[in-house]
Amino acid sequence: MRQSLRSFLFAAAVLLVPMAVSSGALADETRLADLKAKQIYLIEAKTGTVLLAQNENQAFPPASLAKLMTMDLVFEALRKGEVSAATNFRVSENAWRTGGAPSGTTTMFAALKSDVPLGDLIRGVIIHNANDACIVIAEGMAGTEAEFAARMTARARDLGLQRSTFGNATGLPEQESRTTVRDLVELARHIHKTYPDQYALYAQPDFTWNKIFQRNKNPLLALNIGVDGLGAGFAEGYGFAAVASVERQGTRLFLAMGGLSSDKERLEESRRVLEWGLSAFTTRVLFAPNEVVGQASVYGGASASVDLVTPEPIDVYVPSRNAERLSGRIVYQWPLKAPLAKGQPVGVLRIFEGDQQIKEVPLQAAVDVDGGTLVSRATDALIELFLFWL
Repeated sequence: MRQSLRSFLFAAAVLLVPMAVSSGALADETRLADLKAKQIYLIEAKTGTVLLAQNENQAFPPASLAKLMTMDLVFEALRKGEVSAATNFRVSENAWRTGGAPSGTTTMFAALKSDVPLGDLIRGVIIHNANDACIVIAEGMAGTEAEFAARMTARARDLGLQRSTFGNATGLPEQESRTTVRDLVELARHIHKTYPDQYALYAQPDFTWNKIFQRNKNPLLALNIGVDGLGAGFAEGYGFAAVASVERQGTRLFLAMGGLSSDKERLEESRRVLEWGLSAFTTRVLFAPNEVVGQASVYGGASASVDLVTPEPIDVYVPSRNAERLSGRIVYQWPLKAPLAKGQPVGVLRIFEGDQQIKEVPLQAAVDVDGGTLVSRATDALIELFLFWL
């Protein structure tokens, strides 16, 4: 009974909102129906509009893309002053054997029992994808790589990445390590927004350390379409993956893909999807800041409804040429009871393009709504009771 009531109350508070801009569902061909990626998630950064989503919550091993979370922990420690670029970390035998020269994996060739400044280790990870640098950092910051990996998972939860779990700092094969393309895009957005100075390292073409010249290992930088980060990975049995950000004429896109069959296919699909995202869309403003988006019914109040607004403009990134209209739904928990304060969170506006939800925006009360008279409160109570028994 309680579950069915909850479902009814949720449905009762869904209001359709007409949109004043022409757009709509993409045709099959412009949706790139022949996508080769098994998982894909593409968004426009400023509006947060979802352009493509396919198996975006399907988990797979992150491989080297786990290093994005490793770097997030390092960047946060730098921001808090817990470490500095000059902090030296010792190269243990474990780091040397597991990720260094003897490992046969990508390495910056840090010498056993040497001390390496954190600034150089960061460049080794970001530019050269160095596994030894990851392990040295993990052991230096947390004592063991296992403890550092636990911090990575905890950090993922703090950032709202509920489907990501990390078993090590490198992305080397590990049964516990899992992520999704949606989590990877959100992590990439966070790094770009929160650490702009460090983010610039992802586009650095090469790195010379200890007289060793090393080129950037991210193959997507060679596409020459404006990609300025972030990385690529490969997991046996799951294929090739990538996370990319591209900026052109003020528009920035974030893309994550997985399940591709080869490096060549990864490059071709990345170029095709990113070029489509940059050329086939335009930004449209649906509502200005504090413009009334809709109303919600209020029970027991001096007013029977309250206007709903958002302090930020509501804009979307939509196809440049399409005949259908966007649709919106205001969703809130019924019954909404007085008193309400101006600015109080009330619900959300969900914006759809055809059947696909492309954006969700929080809504708040535009004005105060005081409690109503005894008669009005009693009347609303009877209505609520009547609907409850329905």
